[in-house]
Amino acid sequence: MNTPDTDTKLRGPAVWALILTGVASFMAALDNLVVTTALPAIREDLGGKLEDLEWTVNAYTLTFAVLLMFGAALGDRFGRRRLFIVGLAIFTGASAAAALSPGIDALIAARAVQGVGAAIMMPLTLTLLTAAVPAARRGMALGIYGAVTGLAVASGPLIGGSLTEHISWQWIFWLNVPIGLALIPLARLRLAESTAPDARLDVPGTLLISGGLFGIVYALVNANSDGWTSATVLTCLIVGAALVGGFIHHGFNNANPMLPMRLFRDRGFLGINLASLLMFLGMFGSIFLLSQFLQGVAGYSPTEAGLRMLPWTGMPMLVAPLAGILSDRIGGRPVVAAGLAFQALGLGWFAAILSADVSYAAQLPPLILSGIGMALYFAPAANVLMSTVAPADQGKASGTNNALREVGGALGVAVLASVFSAQGGYESPQAFTDGTIPALWIGAGAVALAAGLALLVPRKAKADRTPADRTPADRTVAVPEKVPAAG
Repeated sequence: MNTPDTDTKLRGPAVWALILTGVASFMAALDNLVVTTALPAIREDLGGKLEDLEWTVNAYTLTFAVLLMFGAALGDRFGRRRLFIVGLAIFTGASAAAALSPGIDALIAARAVQGVGAAIMMPLTLTLLTAAVPAARRGMALGIYGAVTGLAVASGPLIGGSLTEHISWQWIFWLNVPIGLALIPLARLRLAESTAPDARLDVPGTLLISGGLFGIVYALVNANSDGWTSATVLTCLIVGAALVGGFIHHGFNNANPMLPMRLFRDRGFLGINLASLLMFLGMFGSIFLLSQFLQGVAGYSPTEAGLRMLPWTGMPMLVAPLAGILSDRIGGRPVVAAGLAFQALGLGWFAAILSADVSYAAQLPPLILSGIGMALYFAPAANVLMSTVAPADQGKASGTNNALREVGGALGVAVLASVFSAQGGYESPQAFTDGTIPALWIGAGAVALAAGLALLVPRKAKADRTPADRTPADRTVAVPEKVPAAG
């Protein structure tokens, strides 16, 4: 008889875990970008200013980011399957509320609750999948899981555009409801329950970082409408920065913080995480504007706009396998740095050629270059991240990186939209173009800086050191947790 460690087949429980966690992660990842091509229709139907459109994106990404690690800790403490179902139920209910929103404020509130559900659900998908899949097949299962998540990112603008054009924008949210309702009972019946007995919740850390990031993003979103020197904007910036500073102090001095700041003493960990934050800042902010440019200025329908973004968002599906092979041969650091450089060049190229009457043929090369860059970054980034920490810290490292990516996305939309608002607006195609060009240059600069930071990652990963080279933290052995049978 094969033991779980030697079994080389994906049997029933493992297959169910892969299906359930894969579909759940697809929904959560899809909602990061599905709304972008629906923004013009939402604006026309519900009204609202630029800052309201920003919040329809940022309300989701911000709550997702700041509660991601707290959601993982809740699952460890109270049961991963139980909290996965709770997060799935919150996400599904909030999706229905978003579809039924009578106004822009109600939609923003529903998006924020969606982010809460995703933050509880998403970090537990990998834990549940890893526990259910035999070690010999874990790499294959995680590869399929990653491909499904990548497919969600690639298809988000296209799915959002198609539903918006052929049915209504509300269906980008209704789509989640039947899927979520089907997954909830299946998860209860088919997933095994597990906990981490020593898990602790960092409530003070969660409150500090949540309040701090909200204050900063709120100030950035409202700076142009209220004025950079207004009391509200200045207060939010100062208080937000102070709370983030308190979170950093808490991370250095608390015994069990949500985010151990000691990890950032490793220059590789610091480099890859700052690079990830800046990558998402440039990418999300640019997609937020370009998806609207393709409809409002270039005159494409929502579906046509989604299709025309595929050379950028869909390229990772084609290039990522080759990038993975390349990183195995020459190391992850140069591949990640090259990918970020290509992404920066693509955004800069786009900014250089953009005009109110630019043809799609002229847009295609920078879209393809940006897509190749995204693929070269995504394929080895996880391995590069894990190589910078000891095995015992890999769970927190993964959670930290995912949270910083989401924070980067929220900041990207806020910062680039602020630049757009200061330099242009929705008054005419030329005004929209005038605002988009400097915003794209800012995005390109952020990603170029990310490419430089990626070079901080050491050539020699922790995993490659000899036992004599390793620190005591590196030699920590993670003991596998026993997972009880489902019931």
